[in-house]
Amino acid sequence: MGEKDIAEKVLEEYDDVFADIVNVLLFGGERVIDPDELETAFSLSAYKADGRVRGLDRDVAKYWKKQNIRIAFVGFENQTTADKYMPLRVLSYDGGEYRKQYSDKGNDSVVYPVVTLVLYFGKEKWNYPKNLCGVIDIPKVFEPFVSDYKMNLFEISRLSEEQLDLFTSDFRIVAEYFVQTRVSGEYKPAPQTINHVQAVFHAMSAFTGDSRFEEVQHLVSDERVTTMCEALDIIENRGMKKGFEQGIREGRQEGIREGRQEGIREGRQEGIREGRQEGIREGRLELLIELVKEGKMSAEAAASKENMSVEEFKAIAKLS
Repeated sequence: MGEKDIAEKVLEEYDDVFADIVNVLLFGGERVIDPDELETAFSLSAYKADGRVRGLDRDVAKYWKKQNIRIAFVGFENQTTADKYMPLRVLSYDGGEYRKQYSDKGNDSVVYPVVTLVLYFGKEKWNYPKNLCGVIDIPKVFEPFVSDYKMNLFEISRLSEEQLDLFTSDFRIVAEYFVQTRVSGEYKPAPQTINHVQAVFHAMSAFTGDSRFEEVQHLVSDERVTTMCEALDIIENRGMKKGFEQGIREGRQEGIREGRQEGIREGRQEGIREGRQEGIREGRLELLIELVKEGKMSAEAAASKENMSVEEFKAIAKLS
């Protein structure tokens, strides 16, 4: 099982969150199921295909019990993308649980219902059928004889504000994010206290793919975080700090590049100046040598003008 699959389930495994989701989505917010009445169920069922036994692993499953008697089996399936054949998967999961009851009970035993909730976290509308007959090609002559099977699908990003207000657990934070980002593209969290901090950020990271929530997972253990507002402040402050540090690094590199270019420009200009001065000195020296050779100036006077000794001037001028 991948880390993403595990992260999606962690929050829903908590009994208070599980009961809250069922009570809001199935019973309109009525507190039908109490968290204390839930028992974690073995989520793996098996079937045989190609001569081998294969497993069907539900995301989350629990028994609802009263006075140690099982009343119902409830399972969750999380979807971030729409699956055309999801009704077949749900029927397979539910059929596996009914098969288990059939194997375990006698004729006088009570069979309890199996209910699956498909929680769809995608932003695009689910446009595939939500029932078995909608995804199979049924010859007309068989239509009266094929049993249909309904899928309980809930599009989390399309929950109403009234439905959001009914949630009392941390799941409201997750649902609120998907509703707000679908409607406005922005997320402004309510100041709700988070009870299962790490689990919430694991779920948000897995469901959204947003790296900010993955990053804050590693920060909440070091800093006291009780609301999503505080978590987003941490993310923003770290982003500003990183941006500042990145700006310094980029500024330093840019400064080095500009300094190098400025140095080249100044060096070139300095070279031109020095070359010009050197050219002037050489021209003046050549003129003085010519005047000395023509007898119009003494070697001593020419050497004095160039601030050199008479011997140096005679050596340069090749005078004996």
